[in-house]
Amino acid sequence: MNYFITHMSAVFPFLVKGAVYTVIITAMSVFFGTVIGLFLGLGRLSKKKFFSIPSSIYVDSIRGTPLLVQILIIYFGIPNLYNMITGDRFTMNVFVAAVLACSINSGAYVAEIFRAGIQSIDKGQMEAARSLGMTHRQAMRYIILPQAFRRIIPPLGNEFIVLLKDTSLLSVIGMEELLMQGQLYISRTYASFPVLLEVALIYLMMTWSISRWVDYMEYKLGVKR
Repeated sequence: MNYFITHMSAVFPFLVKGAVYTVIITAMSVFFGTVIGLFLGLGRLSKKKFFSIPSSIYVDSIRGTPLLVQILIIYFGIPNLYNMITGDRFTMNVFVAAVLACSINSGAYVAEIFRAGIQSIDKGQMEAARSLGMTHRQAMRYIILPQAFRRIIPPLGNEFIVLLKDTSLLSVIGMEELLMQGQLYISRTYASFPVLLEVALIYLMMTWSISRWVDYMEYKLGVKR
């Protein structure tokens, strides 16, 4: 028992530091991913192929490849490509690469969530709005999207939880998030079990908090009674 307490208390400050990075990366990626997903979702629903085809290619490509591969492409692949084209050396900032990879990945999944949410709204809503003199853009902004947003809160919250857990993959590029901080401590002490157990508990605490926040938002917006 003393073995567990000693190592879990010793590594705790480092894990807190890693957890802060994890939350920051997740929050930024959620923001950018939501913006990307909204535009891609609308693009996929567009009748103009100029918008629908690129949006579909993006979504299918990102969803069809592992996040780990995407992280490695952005952190190692892009600098290598830049070097081949220009002959100059370029190093990707690890934090920028982390947020970029997670945002790009999240955007593809959020796009499908928005698309499904918008398509779940009865077509009569759009027809009624157009009959009142609204343009398609106005109807989408003031009628369709507000209703769709209420319906997509549960899957959107689930995507945020998945993204938070997936940030653990960023340890492969040296991002000192929660898991990486635990691995650094393990490399010095070989105390694998107590450290990884504490890492898992912190992840559980963060995902549980997000779940409760999503439940609260559902209740406030009338999605859940």
